[in-house]
Amino acid sequence: MRMEPFALERWMTTWETRVQYDLAESGILPLRARDLLELLPDAERASALDSLLDLRLGYSEARGTEELRELLAATYRGATPDEILVTTGAIEANFLLFQLLLEPGDHVVACYPAYQQLYSVPRGLGCEVAHWRAREEEDGFRFDVDDLARLITRKTRLVVLNTPHNPTGAALSDVDVRRVYALADAAGATVLSDEAYRWLGVPGGEPAAPPMFDLGPRGVSVGTLSKPFGLPGLRIGWLAAHGDVAARCWALRDYVSLSPGRLSDALAVTALRHRERIFERNRHIIAANLATAERWFAAREGLVDWHSPRGGLLSLLRYHLPLPSLDLANLLAERYSVMLAPGSAFGYEHRLRIGIGQDPAVFAAGLERTGECLAGLAGTA
Repeated sequence: MRMEPFALERWMTTWETRVQYDLAESGILPLRARDLLELLPDAERASALDSLLDLRLGYSEARGTEELRELLAATYRGATPDEILVTTGAIEANFLLFQLLLEPGDHVVACYPAYQQLYSVPRGLGCEVAHWRAREEEDGFRFDVDDLARLITRKTRLVVLNTPHNPTGAALSDVDVRRVYALADAAGATVLSDEAYRWLGVPGGEPAAPPMFDLGPRGVSVGTLSKPFGLPGLRIGWLAAHGDVAARCWALRDYVSLSPGRLSDALAVTALRHRERIFERNRHIIAANLATAERWFAAREGLVDWHSPRGGLLSLLRYHLPLPSLDLANLLAERYSVMLAPGSAFGYEHRLRIGIGQDPAVFAAGLERTGECLAGLAGTA
C-alpha cells in the first residue's frame, strides 16, 4: 500500500501547538479531566476520583470494556455490544474498515472534499475512487443524492459518507441518508458513514439524520468522542457494524494498536453517562461563536464571506484577495498567531476552513486578528 502525503495533518502539525488562536479546530472546546469529574453528583465525585487514581494502568479489554460498548450500542437501534469495536479514534476505525472491506480494483464512491483519509486510503489500497462532489449553491454547500446515483456502478463495493460534513458544513437529511442506503443496497455495496459530528447541531441547521447503522445490515457507523464530546486526547472512537464486521476488524486491530487505553476507556464511560450535560455546554459555545461570526462577516462584506454550517462545526470561508490559501494560512499563523486551515488541503482555493467550537473569547479575538490581516492585505492589493 502506497499512501500519498496527508496534506491537512502535515500543515496542522506545523502550527497547532504554536498559535494562540486556533480557529481551524475541528472539534468542540476540549474538556479538562476536572470538568468530567464535575459532571458527577457531589456524593459520587470523591469515590470516582479515588477509583481513577487507583486504576492500574495495564492493558484494557482489547475491543473496549463491556460497559463502554454497552453504552455505545445503546445509541444505535438494536445494536449489541458485540457489534461495537472501540478504536484509537475514528481514524483507526475507518482505516480498519477500509482494510477489511476493500480489495485492489474495487470501485469506491467517497464524498469530496473530505477529511483526506476517506478517499486517500481506498486509493492507496488500489481501489478506483469516484468523488461525490459537494455542490456550492446560494445558501451554502450540499450533496445531491442524484449525483451519487450517477456514480454508483455494478463494481461499487463501498460508499463513504461524512455527515455533518468536514469541511463544508453540509448535512444530509433523513430522506437523503435513506436514499443513499437504498442506492448502495441495490448495488450490493456497503455504506461507511463517518459520523464524527453526530450530536453537534447548529441553530437553524439541518435536523440530525439517523446513524447509518440504524438503516440496515449494509450500514456501518463510525463515531468518536473527539468532536462532539471535546475529548480528542482520550483517543476513543468506535465502529458500529452488523454481523461479524466488528469482530473481523478486531482481528486486524491486533496488528495495530491492540487495545484502547484503560484510563481513556474509564473516562469515556463517564462522558457517555453524562453526555446531555456535555451537549448543553456545546450548544452555548456554538451559539456564542455563531453570533460572533455572523457579526464579523457582516462587517467585512466584499472582503470575506461564508455560509454557516448546516450541521457540525465547520465551514469554508471565502476571501476576495489574490493570494493562495496556503500562503494566507501561513501568514496568519506566523504573524498573527491565528490558525485557519488552507482550502487547498481540500482542493479549494481562496478558502479557509473555520471551526466554531473554540472558546468564545479565543474565537472572537482570533477573528479580530484575522480581520487586521485581511484589511492590511486589501490595503496593499
